Amino acid sequence: MSSQRVPIEPQHVDAPLTQCATFLVVSVTNKPDAIETVQSTLSGLEGLAKNVSIRDLGAQFACTVGIGSEIWDKLTGLPRPAELHPFREIKGAKHTAISTPGDLLFHIRSERRDICFEFERQLMDQLGDSVTVIDETVGFRYFDVRDLLGFVDGTANPVGPAVPSSVLVAEEDGHASGGSYIVVQKYTHDLPGWKDLSTEQQEKIIGRTKIDNVELDDAESGQRSHKTLSTIEDENGKEHGILRDNMPFGSPGSGEFGTYFIGYTRRLWVIEKMLENMFVGDPPGLHDRLLDFSRPLTGTTFFAPSASLLAGLGSD
Repeated sequence: MSSQRVPIEPQHVDAPLTQCATFLVVSVTNKPDAIETVQSTLSGLEGLAKNVSIRDLGAQFACTVGIGSEIWDKLTGLPRPAELHPFREIKGAKHTAISTPGDLLFHIRSERRDICFEFERQLMDQLGDSVTVIDETVGFRYFDVRDLLGFVDGTANPVGPAVPSSVLVAEEDGHASGGSYIVVQKYTHDLPGWKDLSTEQQEKIIGRTKIDNVELDDAESGQRSHKTLSTIEDENGKEHGILRDNMPFGSPGSGEFGTYFIGYTRRLWVIEKMLENMFVGDPPGLHDRLLDFSRPLTGTTFFAPSASLLAGLGSD
């Protein structure tokens, strides 16, 4: 018998940031054939992606699928990733990171909005009444990768060889190898309130300059910036990064302005600690002042298994 392992092909969690993205969160219904339909759709996702992406090979199309804690056992029949559990509400003295439902996440990306649209249309045709849409958010790239608050977003992302070691589960959890934990939160911003602040006040909250994105030195004690609160180190002082693929969304006509946060990580505890620092504070009581202008409407955790695992769903 050969001692070689079957190759594990990760999903494209590190796909480049594109001009457009759709974040689709659905729950699986209780219909008798729902699980079978979802399994069949997910196992054939690569074919569906090829069917759509071939229309413009330069559009950098990618779709990453995340599976939620509540549906994992029934849908996969496989051992659970070690850290997979529902999003845990984090309640601070002033702000709360709420937990909302969701069995499946489809993170759809492309340089073209019509490519995202067409893939989602065909995907929903296949899923049919086996799922119910919980949230659908269409994001867009804003100038030089800025959020609607005017600051560059994603500067701290790992690059090059650091990406897999920050994002993909490895030998520490063999059954989940090649996968990635995902946390999503949909934030809306109080843009009028934010604009009432001076640029200097905004920069102090974020921890970077607004125009040229230069990192600022943080206060040695007391209130810390968003940049510092979202930088996580373990007990040995080693910093652990995550991959953010955030996107602005909104509608000026309806007064909606927001950021869809999506973080990919090898270690779920890293994002959970980051959110604890933001909402509870570090030290406790000194929350991230960005939250005074940004309110989370959702909060859900998923696990993106390897592409190899997805392709085998439903097979005996």
